[in-house]
Amino acid sequence: MSIKKIIAIGSAKGGVGKSTITAALASSLSKKYKVGVLDADIYGPNQHILFNIKSKPEFITLNNKKLIKPFIKQNIEMISMGLILDSNKAAAWRGPMLSGAVKQLSNSTQWSNLDYLLIDMPPGTGDAYLTIFNDMNIDNFIIITTLNNLAFADVKKTINLVEKFDIPILGYIENNILGSDIIEDNIFQKKKIEKLGSFKFSKKMEQFNIDNIIKEADEISKLLSKKC
Repeated sequence: MSIKKIIAIGSAKGGVGKSTITAALASSLSKKYKVGVLDADIYGPNQHILFNIKSKPEFITLNNKKLIKPFIKQNIEMISMGLILDSNKAAAWRGPMLSGAVKQLSNSTQWSNLDYLLIDMPPGTGDAYLTIFNDMNIDNFIIITTLNNLAFADVKKTINLVEKFDIPILGYIENNILGSDIIEDNIFQKKKIEKLGSFKFSKKMEQFNIDNIIKEADEISKLLSKKC
């Protein structure tokens, strides 16, 4: 197994569209590259819903190690805790249990040789972030944000944590579903973080289907393939 580039996609603010944008980018990149998606949002995993996968994953034993076989859809390999847990029950876990689950999911998945592994990060800046950043060799981080003061306030926390781990921030993506104007306190301009693109409201994104062609995702994925 080899993974050329591992890109974490996240924001401390919940509800900004991280999961849908991650899936859209994976779908676009998969047209030319081998892509994997790791859903690291333990409390609210959604990738299995976006990929429309309802069955449980298979487990195999290789060299006395138990491994999880990722699902493959549209040339995309995907694994999510939502496929392992009871999707109707809340994962009421404390820090060590949460970290252990994230570590198992990331280290025990039998990925093939991938060009890109996209990690759908949970909201916040807690244990899941620390586990992923300590245990995986993250090449780049992409920030997702909506254009409002609450999202920008949480973005500052995200940037601060990512910088502490010396992970290069590839840029940010606007989820401009409300057609907002740029707000005054633009942390991205102050930090000189590049804008990679913007998603506007569309039915294709609202009712996401992994087979949909989304123009904005294609434009951003072309830029990503040039930058990394």
